[in-house]
Amino acid sequence: MTKKRFERKVAIVTASTQGIGFSIAERLGLEGASIVISSRKQKNVDEAVEKLKSKGIEVFGVVCHVSNAQHRKNLIDQTIQKYGKINVVVSNAAANPSVDPILETKESILDKLWEINVKASILILQDAAPHLEKGSSVVFISSITAYQPSASMGMYGVTKTALLGLTKALAIEMSPDTRVNTVAPGFVPTHFADFLTKDENVRKEIEQRTLLNRLGTTDDMAAATAFLASDDASYITGETLVVAGGIPSRL
Repeated sequence: MTKKRFERKVAIVTASTQGIGFSIAERLGLEGASIVISSRKQKNVDEAVEKLKSKGIEVFGVVCHVSNAQHRKNLIDQTIQKYGKINVVVSNAAANPSVDPILETKESILDKLWEINVKASILILQDAAPHLEKGSSVVFISSITAYQPSASMGMYGVTKTALLGLTKALAIEMSPDTRVNTVAPGFVPTHFADFLTKDENVRKEIEQRTLLNRLGTTDDMAAATAFLASDDASYITGETLVVAGGIPSRL
């Protein structure tokens, strides 16, 4: 990778010790960013830090449960103490604690979905905003299910739809100094989406729904995120880039 689009830049990626989040952190780091990674468990943070360091990436790890106000504040405070600024925030944390139909989903589960998938993204930016440099960039990670929620992920899909609107609203609010965009990944076999790796039939059916006859990779998502976060996308804000192999995406 020859491009170094993030030299002298500091990037925070939430939920970044595995899966899509880890690949995004790795990509930004390989392109020269100082990376702040986080997730809920210290062990996961430590392991991810070691992996990234072994690739020559400048990385700092913080335990952060995004629904915990003190954790969020600490993530930003520690970043500023160490690096003195923030140029990129990638909000990747998400939960899907239930496969119940929406009308049978417990209120506590609804609260958790909103809290982690939508509200935490807003609250982390409230903490980060005062430290964002001019020309900074925010990228939310939504989902193809934002456009067409599947039966087992109905409410999850709706929270991801909310991020599309949040992108538009915050792009206005944070302009002209900060750009706000979203990546909507298609189906990527990760720990989070283990239903894809477990069931061969499900996997085949989804592959057939794409035009490219394959599932996405975490590197596909990282490349799209790096583009939107970089100055290559300096005239793009308020937009959602669907990275789903041609699965239809219309609200």
